[in-house]
Amino acid sequence: MSKNIVVLTGSPRKNSSSARLAAAFTDGANAAGHSVTLFRVAGMKIGGCIGCEHCFEEQGVCVQKDDMQQILDALRRADSLVLASPVYFWGVTSQLKQAIDRMYALLKEGTKIKRAVLLMTCGDDTDQAAQSSIAMFRDICAYQKWQESGIIVAPGLDVADEIEGRAELEQARKLGSEI
Repeated sequence: MSKNIVVLTGSPRKNSSSARLAAAFTDGANAAGHSVTLFRVAGMKIGGCIGCEHCFEEQGVCVQKDDMQQILDALRRADSLVLASPVYFWGVTSQLKQAIDRMYALLKEGTKIKRAVLLMTCGDDTDQAAQSSIAMFRDICAYQKWQESGIIVAPGLDVADEIEGRAELEQARKLGSEI
């Protein structure tokens, strides 16, 4: 059965390793016949959530008129969500975190999302630096009752081209085709 997947990439670098990991996932998903909508949130105008709860009174419509509305619209139709980010100071990038925070607008009305995936890269030689992001992801999945459908962390990457030929790219491609 075809899935409707939203991918949010958080790296401020256009050709980053995490963007390449997301592209491998997307390639696998497209090859399997799934519909994928990808947003490079670092290139979008997305303000931080101001906690006004206007969205709770207006069926998920945020008071802020910025690029997040198109992401919210896509998330309403999605049954799977993929978050992709490099580790920045033991967390996801601030750009991705703002988009995640703004997903608050959908809490009251809910979404059709059933599955979620986390794709991360980091400069450390182990995945230890990604642990706080993994914990956040798992907490969100538990709260939203989303099935955690995969976590891929590619450690030891300081430069974008270093991910080429790595096993994590094939793992992401396979995950995209199997989600």
